[in-house]
Amino acid sequence: MTEQTYHITGMDCADCARSLEKGVGKLDGIDLCQISFTTETLRIQGNVAPETIIKRVQEMGYDVADPDEVQADKSDDQPPAGFLRYMWWRRDTRVALLAVLFILPGMVFEELLPGLGVEHIIIDILSIVALVIAGTPIFKSAWASVRINHDININVLMSIAAIGAVLIGAYTEAAMVMVLFVIAEAIEGYTADRARQNIRGLMELAPNEATVLRPCMDCVGHFGKDGYIGGPCPFCGVEEQRVPVTTLTIGEAIIVKPGERVPMDGRLLAGQSAVNQAPITGESIPVEKTVGDELFAGSINGQGTLEIEVTHLAADNTISRLIKMVEEAQDKRAPTQRFVDQFAKYYTPAVVVVAALVAIVPVVFFDQMLVDPVDATAGWLYRALALLVVACPCALVISTPVSIVSAISNGARNGVIFKGGAHLEELSRVKAIAFDKTGTLTKGKPAVVAVQSAKCSLSAAEMCADCDEFLALASAVERRSEHPIAQAVVAKAEDQGVNGRYAAAENVQSLTGRGVTGMVNGRSVTIGSHLYFADHTAHERHCQALADAAAHGYTTMLVSQDGEYQGYLAVADTVRQSSKQAIAALKELGIGHLVMLTGDNEATAQKVGVDVGVTEIRANCLPEDKVTAVAQLREQYNHVVMVGDGINDAPALASANVGIAIGSTAQAMETADVTLMRDSLLPLPFAIKLSRATMRVIWVNVALALGLKFAFFLLVLVGLGTMWMAVLADMGVSLLVTLNGMRLLRQPKMQSDG
Repeated sequence: MTEQTYHITGMDCADCARSLEKGVGKLDGIDLCQISFTTETLRIQGNVAPETIIKRVQEMGYDVADPDEVQADKSDDQPPAGFLRYMWWRRDTRVALLAVLFILPGMVFEELLPGLGVEHIIIDILSIVALVIAGTPIFKSAWASVRINHDININVLMSIAAIGAVLIGAYTEAAMVMVLFVIAEAIEGYTADRARQNIRGLMELAPNEATVLRPCMDCVGHFGKDGYIGGPCPFCGVEEQRVPVTTLTIGEAIIVKPGERVPMDGRLLAGQSAVNQAPITGESIPVEKTVGDELFAGSINGQGTLEIEVTHLAADNTISRLIKMVEEAQDKRAPTQRFVDQFAKYYTPAVVVVAALVAIVPVVFFDQMLVDPVDATAGWLYRALALLVVACPCALVISTPVSIVSAISNGARNGVIFKGGAHLEELSRVKAIAFDKTGTLTKGKPAVVAVQSAKCSLSAAEMCADCDEFLALASAVERRSEHPIAQAVVAKAEDQGVNGRYAAAENVQSLTGRGVTGMVNGRSVTIGSHLYFADHTAHERHCQALADAAAHGYTTMLVSQDGEYQGYLAVADTVRQSSKQAIAALKELGIGHLVMLTGDNEATAQKVGVDVGVTEIRANCLPEDKVTAVAQLREQYNHVVMVGDGINDAPALASANVGIAIGSTAQAMETADVTLMRDSLLPLPFAIKLSRATMRVIWVNVALALGLKFAFFLLVLVGLGTMWMAVLADMGVSLLVTLNGMRLLRQPKMQSDG
């Protein structure tokens, strides 16, 4: 079994994609047929010749482009910007616009100024010519839908209405209906292309080329020197080379100059700069990057030149994963969208039945005229045909997907990645949110919050010369350790400028989980827990301070030199300032139950919980306890969100209605239903606002589409509505719901970092 991929052109709406998928899937030898309307991609699994697939696609009224040509971004393959240019770019719309010239006489003398009494067979012939020119692609697609899929779709309705109008002599109206319908289809196609442009915009975030540091190969200038006959040149060394990003390998070093976009995910080897990560994470403020920090492909370098080690291949970097997730999300339909699609599926055939009854019942039971011999638009057959046009579900079908696509694209631009419309819809119903503590509400990295030398008389929050000396001594020992707490001590010493006061300790040994000891300037320095010092070294002066620190949830470390107590340090996982802002914003949105789940002890949990403002705190939670807690919340509130860092919260994230991961790691992006790309909770209130706004827009769009159809249904029944007016109204509503849905590309806006 082989897999084939094709790029499809000519799909204007999701209904086109479903019709084509069904038609191609009926071919013998196909085991799997999937079409992504958003990316215009057809994926086939099975044993079937490409020529057979392409022929079937063309039979259904669409075409196939070479995927390699599309990826090459040839100008002829890409729709132009601007609606009018787009209309002229499409062949079927261009032909329909030319057909307008043929129906102008009929429009003037039969529709706008019938009182002049101008009638001529040439006017009717021109209208029929216009109908054939504009309607041929529609007629072909309709016939394929009936013959291959056994479906009654939009094209079938319009074809029946147009042919029926010709049979009763309403030639100009038949042509007008078809021309207006083709233009309405173009509006849908233009909207779909604007949605695809958002994805293409993501693809353009990362450059296609990078400046890599590579050795000079086969150097002509040094051939023969000291026996050099080719390969890496020993005289030139490494040099800057401009290469496609697809040729880069993990571990290579690239150079990013001021103002350039970072071409690949990587780790900073040399340099320092403020980097604008807004295209990836939505952060409004540039982030200062120093040696060792991670950088995202697509972010914009500031003023410094950076040397970066490549950590991911081009196909696996953050941008590539983000694009893939956004593409997949737009093809995973929300429950509301599935409901609208199912409704339209049964609604269209039902309308054909209703139209038939409208034509038959008044004639058979009430002795009414089927066709008026004087006025073709006055009989019940005309009203039945007009009902088919009124029933055209274009506006209804497009009302939901355009809103979902716009919202997902808005989220992606602001660093919120939804894995599907279903999660977007479910998030709008949230009643309670559970948060992991470490790495979610807090930074996930311990930091020194207090330094107190035994010689210092100031508070632990203030630093004096004795405290600096004490901190320098402790950091000399901790420099030999990779433990997070040791790194926190070293970082504090660097901040105070005392890290180099002593050489790194020698003969460093662990004290079996209670601390560490080493030799600094020939003297023994020990760093240990309060419990260890209680058994080994007197420290009465700070006993109460240590007890107070423990009560606040701090981890304390005591230091001695040659057995003499020197002081203590307190370390804590600090709360993100953005967490407080996010929790406050969530309360303003009316989400009153905000729960913190943590494996820490009660004292630590209470300290963090009070700081950030959650409404409930559950401490001493093992991973299975978090799952149980989420299950209990679901029983109580039905719609529950779990937010974690995606590393050890996978079971709890999976058990919630919506699992949200914070952070741009591959694990976080793969674990959850929604990913917040930056290390901040500020995008969470934005995501909820976006989901709620999306559902409001969807229901407004559905109400507009159905409301207008019902109004025209009544007008047609009483003889006041015409077919061309119905198409024009449907085109207007399609445009209205499209513009309403596309508002979600810009609204709501992300709250800036405070």
